[in-house]
Amino acid sequence: MRVVHPIEPLYNSQSRVLVLGTMPSPKSREAGFYYAHPQNRFWRVLAAVFQAEVPRSTAERAHFALAHHIALWDVLHSCEITSASDASIKNAAANDLTPILSAAPISAIFCTGAKSAALYKKLIYPATHIEARQLPSPSPANCAVSFEKLCAAYSALADECLRV
Repeated sequence: MRVVHPIEPLYNSQSRVLVLGTMPSPKSREAGFYYAHPQNRFWRVLAAVFQAEVPRSTAERAHFALAHHIALWDVLHSCEITSASDASIKNAAANDLTPILSAAPISAIFCTGAKSAALYKKLIYPATHIEARQLPSPSPANCAVSFEKLCAAYSALADECLRV
C-alpha cells in the first residue's frame, strides 16, 4: 500500500533536537500524531529519562515534546509499506527537513530505529550533511530491547535537549 505522510512536523523556534521515525504506523496515522500505538514505548521512555509524567493525549504529547525542545517528524514523505513493517518499505521518498532546520536551532538529529537511520543516511544526509544518531526502536515489535535499555539509550537524547 502506498502511504503519503499525513502528519505535519512538530517543532518550534526553541526545538534543539530532531527525532525522526521512518513513517507513522497505521495507529499513529489514525490518531494524527507520532508514536500513538498504545504499546509503543516512546512516550514512556521519554517520560522516564526526563523524570516526568507520561503524556497521554495528543495535546499533552505535543506540549511535552516542545517543552523539552524536541521536534518530531519522519524520514519518509511517502513509500509502499505493509502495515507498520519497516522491513516492507519500498519506493521511498524523503521528507525535506529544510523547514525545520531553517526555523529551529537543531543541534542533534536522532533516528528511532535501524531502518529510519539507514533511510536518513541514504536519502537525507546527502542534502543536509548532518549526522544522525541511531536509537533503538521503541516499537512493540522491538521486544528484544528492554525498557531499561531503551531508557539508557534515550538518555543521550535527553542530554542533548538539556544543553544550553
